[in-house]
Amino acid sequence: MNPAPGVGSWPDLPPPLLAPVADSHCHLDIELAIDKNGPGLSVDDAVTLAASVGVTRVVQIGCDVQGARWAVDIAEKQPAVVAGVALHPNEAPRLAASGELEAALGVIEELAAKDVVRAVGETGLDFFRTAPAGRAAQEHSFRWHIDLAKRLDKTLVIHDRDAHEDVVRVLLDEGAPSRVVFHCFSGGVELAEVCAARGWYMSFAGPVTFKANEHLRDALSRAPADRVLVETDAPFLTPMPFRGRPNASYLIPLTVRAMAQVKGMSEAELCRAIDANTSAAFGSW
Repeated sequence: MNPAPGVGSWPDLPPPLLAPVADSHCHLDIELAIDKNGPGLSVDDAVTLAASVGVTRVVQIGCDVQGARWAVDIAEKQPAVVAGVALHPNEAPRLAASGELEAALGVIEELAAKDVVRAVGETGLDFFRTAPAGRAAQEHSFRWHIDLAKRLDKTLVIHDRDAHEDVVRVLLDEGAPSRVVFHCFSGGVELAEVCAARGWYMSFAGPVTFKANEHLRDALSRAPADRVLVETDAPFLTPMPFRGRPNASYLIPLTVRAMAQVKGMSEAELCRAIDANTSAAFGSW
């Protein structure tokens, strides 16, 4: 299967990377469901296309009970895929309001114990979409997920949107797990320095290629090479020059090449660092 060229469809394949890397965060279940931008990719298509350009491993993230179950099922069937499971920060207030939060957390705990699940996440705080009235439930859920990651010795994957100081506050208050990944890193130099000092991983996505996001490039330039990951958050956050079209793991080379320029590293050197960092953060597969 080849992605279909043209506006509103899947972008063309970029040239393959010089060394393999992993997509540390994607949502294959949402890729499959795309219809407004054309047909979704099947899991086999997504994995095959990614491997053809050097993206040989994928971390599939489930953000609600249904998505978490789907992530585990796919990871059990696809050798290139491992899973992360959690309730997204914006799920917590909704479930709390309906009285379903604790039951949903119980399901996440059962799924997180499975071998194919390498991460608890994405969890964290989102002050962009959640109003102040919902933030107590969001923080309760975040603290619960931190505890789960520590109890199961799983990597904690952080969703942090407009909440940098509070995310760090809760992490330090609870005591962070041994492995923490800031998914779709959105902070500036200050947050990058906090993450570096604590040994937390910073995963960069398509926005690092956007012209306006100089703060992300500044943060990346200060991030230690042994704490940098790359991701798509597919089908969202498509890198330039395809911003606005659906994203997929096979577009990781566009982000990696932009990151290499910022870091002053060769493409192959950065790929090797990212691949080693992914294994350190999530284990080998």
